[in-house]
This record gives sequence, C-alpha cells and structure tokens, in this order.
Amino acid sequence: MDTHDQYGARGTVLRLLAAAGAAALTLTVGLVTPLNPAPQQAEADGKKVLTVAVAQSVDSLSPFLAQRLVSTSMHRLTYEYLTNYDPKDNHAIPGLATKWEPSADKLTWTYTIRDNSKWSDGKQATAEDAAWTFNTMMTDQGAATANGSFVANFEKVTAPSPTKLVIELKKPQATMAALDVPIVPKHVWEKVDDFSKFNNDKSFPVVGNGPFVLTGYKADSYVRLKPNKSFWRGAPKFDELVFRYYKDQDAAVSALRKGEVSFVAGSPALTSAQAASLKGDENIKVNDAPGRRFYALATNPGAKAKNGKKFGDGHESLLDQKVRQALFMAVDRKTVIDKVFQGHAVEGEGYIPPRFSTYSWKPSDGQKLAYDPEKAGRLLDEAGYKKNGDGKRVGKDGKPIDYRVLCHATDPNDKAVGKYLQEWWGELGIGVTLDCLDNVTDPWLAGKYDLAFDGWSVNPDPDFVLSIHTCSALPATPKDIGATDNFICDKKFDELYGQQLAEYDPAKRAEIVKRMESRLYDTGYMNVMAYPNAVEAYRTDQIASITTMPEAAGNIYGQDGYWSWWSATPAAASESSDDSSQTGVIIGIVAGVVVLAGLGVFFAMRHRATAEDRE
Repeated sequence: MDTHDQYGARGTVLRLLAAAGAAALTLTVGLVTPLNPAPQQAEADGKKVLTVAVAQSVDSLSPFLAQRLVSTSMHRLTYEYLTNYDPKDNHAIPGLATKWEPSADKLTWTYTIRDNSKWSDGKQATAEDAAWTFNTMMTDQGAATANGSFVANFEKVTAPSPTKLVIELKKPQATMAALDVPIVPKHVWEKVDDFSKFNNDKSFPVVGNGPFVLTGYKADSYVRLKPNKSFWRGAPKFDELVFRYYKDQDAAVSALRKGEVSFVAGSPALTSAQAASLKGDENIKVNDAPGRRFYALATNPGAKAKNGKKFGDGHESLLDQKVRQALFMAVDRKTVIDKVFQGHAVEGEGYIPPRFSTYSWKPSDGQKLAYDPEKAGRLLDEAGYKKNGDGKRVGKDGKPIDYRVLCHATDPNDKAVGKYLQEWWGELGIGVTLDCLDNVTDPWLAGKYDLAFDGWSVNPDPDFVLSIHTCSALPATPKDIGATDNFICDKKFDELYGQQLAEYDPAKRAEIVKRMESRLYDTGYMNVMAYPNAVEAYRTDQIASITTMPEAAGNIYGQDGYWSWWSATPAAASESSDDSSQTGVIIGIVAGVVVLAGLGVFFAMRHRATAEDRE
C-alpha cells in the first residue's frame, strides 16, 4: 500500500506494517509551513544543502520497524548492510562485509567484516554488531517486525572474531548475498527494552556507520542528515541532506520552481501534468525512466491470523476466485496507462516489473485476464452474484454489492483510477465507494476494507516482496502486526516460495519465481495494473551531477543503495560533468568489487532481497 514501498517506494506506497508504537508517528497532516525549522533554501548560512521533497511520512526511524520507503531510505544512508549493489547491474558488492563464502553444503556462510568502518561515535564496527543484530531479530518478535523473513531460516549466528561473522542455516538459502538488513551498533541498541515500541526518534545524532549521520527529525515535517566524515568509502559532498514532507505535491513542485527544494520525488512519482509543467523550465531536469514499482489493486481475501482467528469485514463475495477474476477483467489497463499515467508507465501483468528481466513474467494467451466486461458479467452470474430488478448485483445477503476501495488521499492516480472503477464496475452492477485517506494503515491492518490500491518497490532479488504473501507473514493473533501485505495465505504459493529460497541455480530459481507469479495472477488476489515510470525532477543549479540506478536509465529516489545522495555534487562547487562525477562513483565501486575475485559467477548472480520498499 506503499512500498513496498505502501506507497512507500512504492515512490511511495502507504502500505505499512509498522509496530504498534509507530501509529503515533504515522504522519497524516502537516503541510510544510514557513515556521518549519528545516532549511528553507538549498543553501543556508553558506552551507550546501540538498533538500528532497517527499510525499511520504516516516513510520519509524527504527531499522527493526520501518517499512515505508522514506524511512528505509534513511537507514540505507545511515547504516551499512553486509552487502551493497552495483548501480550498473545490481550485482552484490561489498558493504560492511568485504567478502563472503559458503561451506560445501551451503549451510554455513562466513563473512569477512571490514576493519575500516567506524560508528559515528568513534567506536569500531565489528562482526559482533552484525551477530547481535541478527540474533536480536531471531529471538525478539518486535525486532523481527520489518525484516524477520531474512532470518527465519537462520539456525545460529556467531562472531568468532571482530572481522569474522558466521551464519549457520537450517537449509540452503539463496539470498545470503542479499540480506537487506541494516546492521546496528550493539553498544547503543542493547539498551532498548521494547523493540516493538522504540522508534529511535528522541536522541540525536543517531549513531550509525553509513555515508550520512541522522541529526534531526520532526514528525510530519523533515528528517535531517549530515555527512559522515569518517565513512570508509568517502564523505558525501553536500554539507547537509534534508528530506522534507509535503502532503500537497503541487506545493512541492512549486517549491522546486522557487529553489526552496533541490529535488522532488512525487507521490509516488510526479504526475504527467506536473512533469510536463517542469520540462523546459530553466535549471530544472526531469528524470523519466523505467521504474521498479508495480501499481495494483489488492483484494481482501479474508483477514486472518496465524492462530486461525478471522477478523476484519471484507466482503464475502471476494472469497470467490471467479468474482476476483471478473473484477480484473473489468479493468481496462490500457486506459489506465493512456489516460491516468499518460504514457509514463507500462501495462501491468506479472508481479515483478519488466525492469528486472530475470524474474519478469507474463501470462500466456489462454491465461491472460484481458479486458472483457461481457465475460466478467458471465463469471459473476456463474458465481451466483446476479443482477436484481434495478440492475444491481446482490450478495448472498440480498443486498446490493458496494465495494469499499482504500485509496491514498495524497496520490492523484488512486483517485483517477478510482473514478474509472466506479464507471467500469458500475456497468457490471457493482457499486464502488472510494475511501481516500491520509493514513490507510489502520483500516488496512484491521482488515476493514474490500479492495485497496497497493504498490511496492521491487528489488533485484524478489524474495522479500514474495515473502509478504506467505502464510508465515500473517500476524500471530488479530491483535498483533505481521509482515503480510494483504493477508494472502495459499499453500501452493508457500510451497513454491520455499523452493525458490533454497534454489541456488539462478535459472531454476527464476523459473520457480515465475510460477509463483503465475499463481498470484490466477488466484486473483493481486491485480497489477501498471508499472509506473520513475518520474522525478531536480534543480541543475543546485545539483551538478547525481547517479541514477541503473546508471543507463534509472531512478534517483528510492535506490537499492545510497549512490544518488552519496554521489550528488553541489552545482557551485562542481567543475566536472555528470559523466566524470559518475565515473568517480564507479571507480569506488570497482575498487570494492576487486575483493570478490575468485568467488565466480555464483556471487555475481546474488541480488538483493529487501524490505526497503514498503510503500
């Protein structure tokens, strides 16, 4: 619900699974005002400030709880992960670990932890910090809220020495070079009493070892970061990085024009009208590239917990596969692309966007749920939901069907598609009530919806976005919060998930993932309507150069790494071209990649699975 991320990368998809304590941090109001203490200009007091306008509020600054893209982006910047991802082709490169290797049976993995990474308080980052992070997630349910799927298969984690981390597995796991978990400093976090409620937002600066240090935060307003001068890869070039929250995206675009912000990410991307209005403006560049998100309608399949307890109030008709498929056949994806996204998207089909060609899947001709309102009507008739004398489809209770569709109040695309749904489904005899909220979290987690606009930023390794549809992701009880996206629990899908996780052969694993996508498509729980482009803009008189990911044509905001903000060069201080700046980034990456020599193609294929993109 983003991103997912949820829009949370989703660009920004507000589908959130934050811990109970994070509810107080859910930012639903608060348009930036002149009283906002965050810097109002990109340059203040002689400092070079890079200000990023975002349309998503922080759910939590705790790496153990955060699901939204804006929050996980902060963690990408402030903490190192064991591995990072090359901005050219997403293959795994060194992060906190300089190398990693498995045992012959692939059940034991040994990581060499670099000896030149320090926490921002001056202490050395060691293997003990990584072991403590993973062990805490393995033993504390609260600490496993955001990224628990990564350690579910861990048997034991130890740190025999400051530079040696050993992870023992219950069974083979193909994501061991793609453990997208922020490593936190043990000496700071071991003092936390309740990980389910600690949001890491009261004491600043926050101790980390990434390229930036988080120095300030105001709910519903901004997050401030400063360069980590001791970062092993080199300090960022801007004096300060500020993420400022705008509920009104037209106001954010206006701020870009005035020079009050350096970059606009959109909600979760700029609309076609906003992008068009900026093109041609002096000192503004619009980046329009294939995105890593999908945009979908998620169906409430009947919310339930692991203990079997059902909750929520989803419409009983949606438990019928024929009904779900009928609804999807009554969605004209071409119209969504042409009229809503106005060409800044690709028509949706499978769960993984085409940007990730290894895992991208399309339904066969006989399988495809193409736009066919007449066939959709016949399916509804077969399912027993026929029209009454007034032309309205009625449920088993004899009442006309009127679906509640959760939508993000800050996303104009949701509202536009929602209007079409009212028209398309209205012709089927089904009513649609749009429930557009600033915060969709509460009704979503409570299962109090029928359908919802959903979206996630998918990562090079798809493990995480697949895991959120497994039975193990359900909440333990109705009172708990799980990692599930929309309460899907399908045994066949779960079996395939286990198979792909244990498969080391890249081609075989990709084939299993595609079978999972086929299963999701056929069950009708997720209707992927579009793969939106990453449409964003920045001021060239403030940012001289910045790295996209992938470099050839990719996104700036919400990357699988910290390359964009770490590489960004202030305009006034730069005498080099975009190409020369990006070359500097690659030189740094190549230097790190050298240590991988001898590990072979096997590791080159290890991509990233991440929780980063809850939207």
